[in-house]
Amino acid sequence: MQRPNDPLAQRALFNFNITGSDLYDLFGKYGPVRQIRLGTDQNLKTKGTAYVVYESPDDAKEAITHLNGFHLMERYIVVLYHHPSKQQASALAKAELRAREEALAEEKKRLGIKDE
Repeated sequence: MQRPNDPLAQRALFNFNITGSDLYDLFGKYGPVRQIRLGTDQNLKTKGTAYVVYESPDDAKEAITHLNGFHLMERYIVVLYHHPSKQQASALAKAELRAREEALAEEKKRLGIKDE
């Protein structure tokens, strides 16, 4: 689960005409940006959301402090920490468990260990 001090935890809501370059310019003022992903629809039109990933959690916190409520392209932006839903976290945990069980079964097979 991502926490406020997680560098992968920042989300912003934007004007539909904004570009990734615009966001790098804006968010880059607060520290090195690792990645920006724009939320798009099936026609690749911006849906008004973006995920900004900083190298440092402190930089993400600084950006949230300064940019939440910032007026950008005739809209006020909302900048939040990203918290994946419990359902996503549960699905990820189940997938990881399945992968570990498969790896264990492969290792047992390789070593000739049989379950009783």
